[in-house]
Amino acid sequence: MGKLVYGYGAQEYEFDDRTLSHVKIAIVTKLRRHESFLLNWQVPGEHGGGRVSLWISREIPMAFIFSGSRPPKLNERWMEALLQSSQRTGGMVIVPEVEAETR
Repeated sequence: MGKLVYGYGAQEYEFDDRTLSHVKIAIVTKLRRHESFLLNWQVPGEHGGGRVSLWISREIPMAFIFSGSRPPKLNERWMEALLQSSQRTGGMVIVPEVEAETR
């Protein structure tokens, strides 16, 4: 499991490395364009359930920590689904890869 380390309090959020790799590229793409946005995801029931929304901007520190040593091959359709969702008022929604494939 990888981690998104977010904010000055260094709050950590766990994701599998493949998901985190795609989210990282989507976030970097948006921030390189100087675009701030909400990042949203569902918390699995086995981790307490609920939802998380983070305001992502260039001014807020973050780090991506991966457990694996090799980056995965990126799925362009998944990347596009993440970036398209970020254009909505509700922000980018992290969806499973299989869900992005059916869009």
